[in-house]
Amino acid sequence: MSEYQFISDYKQIKKYKESFNELAKLVFNLDFKGWYDKGCWNDNYICYSYIAGDKVIANASVNKMVIICNGKEYKALQVGTVMTHPDYRHKGLAARLMNTIVEKYEKGYDFIYLFANHTVRDFYPKFGFEKVKESRFSLKTSDLKKQVLYKSTIRKLDSNNQADFELMKEFAAERIPVSSTFGVKNNEHLLLFYFILFFKDATYYIEEEDTIVIVKKEENKLHIFDIISKKSVDLERILNHLVSANTEIIDFYFIPDSNSENIHTEILTGNDDTLFVRPFMKDMPTHLLFPFTSHA
Repeated sequence: MSEYQFISDYKQIKKYKESFNELAKLVFNLDFKGWYDKGCWNDNYICYSYIAGDKVIANASVNKMVIICNGKEYKALQVGTVMTHPDYRHKGLAARLMNTIVEKYEKGYDFIYLFANHTVRDFYPKFGFEKVKESRFSLKTSDLKKQVLYKSTIRKLDSNNQADFELMKEFAAERIPVSSTFGVKNNEHLLLFYFILFFKDATYYIEEEDTIVIVKKEENKLHIFDIISKKSVDLERILNHLVSANTEIIDFYFIPDSNSENIHTEILTGNDDTLFVRPFMKDMPTHLLFPFTSHA
């Protein structure tokens, strides 16, 4: 292993940051440049990598965050961007990085978790991670209470517009968790990643509610990925701003806070984004769903 050097926490070192980004583009087709050029790479995102020369050849990153579960706070660590350059695979580099992270953080955090696709589902149990099933939450619009609303002023946000981006940063920093049942705090860096890169064409501001929503429409479905507010929101009021005449189903990508008995819940099957947790927390909800915009 002497031919490879271990490095970490190099967000201020341009050559390593750019090499990390090149590897992410190669392996995941992810380009972090727009995110870190806007100053969104903060101390809650730390890379652990191996380099050959000045080139990052393997990486596993940690995301420090707080999970809110039924009103109780947990100190959590999410592992992400686990990748190895094709020329350096099968050398145990990713395993060494995972061992380094687990050893460094397991005593200081309530749990460590990550999401993995089908190609690596046999890899993470080797480090004590347990597969956990998540659920899907949806609502038929016919079960939505119709409310009399004033005219909705919904404006699409553009992260390349400085005023819009300042609004996004403000909400990312000051938001309250989208769910009191199961939500996330201190994930500003991740939410900004989704604003800038992943949902750049799906982020809107509802002026009447002083709330940002990430939403996509697909035929008769409305996909709600996040509701970002600095205060508690009335979910059904927000939904009435967003549904249209042809909307029949609302899919939530978080656990919705609602008194409605009509929220449909089912275990996710055939999902290519499997949750792994270490150690498993027994007081997690029976129907669990990590907010989509908290995924690393």
